[in-house]
Amino acid sequence: MTAIWEKLTIYLQYPFVRYALIVGVLIALCSSLLGVTLVLKRFSFIGDGLSHVAFGAMAIAGVLHLTDDMLLVLPVTVICAVLLLRTGQHTKIKGDAAIAMISVGALAVGYLLLNLFSTSANLSGDVCSTLFGSTSILTLTKTEVWLCVALSVAVVAIFLFFYNKIFAVTFDEDFARATGTCAGTYNLLIAVVIAVIIVLAMNLVGSLLISALIIFPAMCAMRLFRSFRSVTVCSAVVSVCAALLGILISILASTPVGSTIVAVDIAAFLIFTVIARLRTLGGRG
Repeated sequence: MTAIWEKLTIYLQYPFVRYALIVGVLIALCSSLLGVTLVLKRFSFIGDGLSHVAFGAMAIAGVLHLTDDMLLVLPVTVICAVLLLRTGQHTKIKGDAAIAMISVGALAVGYLLLNLFSTSANLSGDVCSTLFGSTSILTLTKTEVWLCVALSVAVVAIFLFFYNKIFAVTFDEDFARATGTCAGTYNLLIAVVIAVIIVLAMNLVGSLLISALIIFPAMCAMRLFRSFRSVTVCSAVVSVCAALLGILISILASTPVGSTIVAVDIAAFLIFTVIARLRTLGGRG
């Protein structure tokens, strides 16, 4: 244990490790806040669909040789989030079908473009790292860290400022409309914020694992708590702790960052499930 602590202390002296921890915690926090809302609204896989859209946008940015792919990826993902919401609500194509269509389409087009206009000698490695996360979280620049901090602060501020409206829209959209709340506007706000979170999380866990970052902490919290506030707080704590532990394990054991974080989330879910089961049995006894 002492050897591990000494090794960890040495690693923490490097700025890139501190940057990775800061960004990882912020992304995990943002993901957990909106994750509860998405799970309760049965729209969990919007994260999966938008992450594939972000993958397609990154492929286009690579083909265009953009030095900062965020300039393309973020707007495209936000626009698709709006289209997903509108398509699912106002046409014959339901929400789950719309997500599946956009998700598969973006993933296929992105991979096709990367093959047709390959800009790298190691295409398979680039695609794999984009889908499952890469070491880019450990090569963040100070500018990228500050951008992540600014966007994360904006996401948390929006959630806190519109907390009551998001709560109303999450639990009873019809009642929210009846009381004068513009449910469509707040659904749109949720979709846009989720799009921002997806883009931020791409470097952390990869496009195929983003849904886990959103869903598992919320499901953990729901095993033990019932109120929206308690579930949200617990989800945030679980998500942040899992991200911290996952990144540290990844650095110490040289494992993939994204997969390690998700593995910790899965372990947390199993632990919370066991605790909930024991509490149920104890209540019966």
